[in-house]
Amino acid sequence: MNSSIMANTLNVEQIRKEFPILKTEANSYPLVYLDNAATSQKPKVVINAVSNYYKEYNSNVHRAAHFLSDKATVAYENARVTIKEFINAEDAREINFVRGTTEGINLVAYSFGAAFVKPGDEIIISNIEHHSNIVPWQMLCERCDAVLKVIPVSENGEMDLSAFEQLLSDKTKLVAVQHISNALGIIHPIERIIELAHRKNAYVFIDGAQASPHIPIDVRELDCDFYAFSSHKMFGPTGIGILYGKASILEKLPPYQGGGEMIKEVTLEKTTYNDLPYKFEAGTPNIAGAVGLEAAIKFITELGHKEIMKYEHDLLLYATKELMEIEGLKIIGNATSKVPVISFIVKDIHAYDIGVLLDKQGIAVRTGHHCCQPLMNRFQIEGTCRASFAFYNTMHEVDMLKSSLQQAINILRG
Repeated sequence: MNSSIMANTLNVEQIRKEFPILKTEANSYPLVYLDNAATSQKPKVVINAVSNYYKEYNSNVHRAAHFLSDKATVAYENARVTIKEFINAEDAREINFVRGTTEGINLVAYSFGAAFVKPGDEIIISNIEHHSNIVPWQMLCERCDAVLKVIPVSENGEMDLSAFEQLLSDKTKLVAVQHISNALGIIHPIERIIELAHRKNAYVFIDGAQASPHIPIDVRELDCDFYAFSSHKMFGPTGIGILYGKASILEKLPPYQGGGEMIKEVTLEKTTYNDLPYKFEAGTPNIAGAVGLEAAIKFITELGHKEIMKYEHDLLLYATKELMEIEGLKIIGNATSKVPVISFIVKDIHAYDIGVLLDKQGIAVRTGHHCCQPLMNRFQIEGTCRASFAFYNTMHEVDMLKSSLQQAINILRG
């Protein structure tokens, strides 16, 4: 990355030059990409890292004694160490490569469930969770005859901590909640949630898919038992993500999948499983993805979380102020602690229709329930329009969104 990008405040125009796709035209308009909560765009350093892997040292890792394999193995394991440092894990053995947050959740639901969950035990989630942090726990409860309990959400989209305390009991085995809401952008008080859960000797899983691109993560300070996030949400490749787990817990869990790499020795009578983290990494891994994720982490680190958070906060405040000036627009989720995500509805107009007309003007937003149907049911709406920003978005793009949105509303209202 060019050192001129880095400063006390972000040089956003310079940063934008690092993202080739931002030069795209969409429907003859300059692309305004505001769907970052679904997936983020990739800087040249990530694209080059993935390309260079395939061009220069493409090989399988760990299982060969030749030059290319050794180079690939070093790169793959270096990525693991970089990720360990990024989230301040104690040991690289606690960093497990998975396909993404969803697989990380399913791994814990399967393996933790097999090792710890008994009939009558209780799992707690919240009403604001992504489907990926609902369905695996429902499946676990069905398998183990456990009970699923749900933290209610207030009118402004915040978890009700008083209700959470009431839900906790000596039967609570695990609490699984988001760090940040994908639908509303709200930052949840997970420090308090973890503290309260641990008082009941319950384990805590944190879905960090929306946190990793926006705020610093320190798993030791949080003291969570599990934490998962996805590369593609934080400017890295798709198909790769991380499950962090405390080594003392992971060592007690059975493997999630069987195959090569996750074994020490196999006979037809018995298999001995590998040590951490390889016990949970069956088969050939996404080596290029790991290399690309490392490049994305270094890109974020060089920009600096402090600078990213300040700029994105200013962007959120400005976008909120401007959109609230539109007659009939209502923002869903008006909590004070948010990342730059604005989920909104417009009176008497379907969100999908707005999304289609915005797209015709080159503006990409997400419409629908955002894989949060229980949350939408709580607000008695079908879905929202969601504009989700990243540090490469600009105030001018907010102005374009506001102008195009007003035009779309005028058209739809006739």
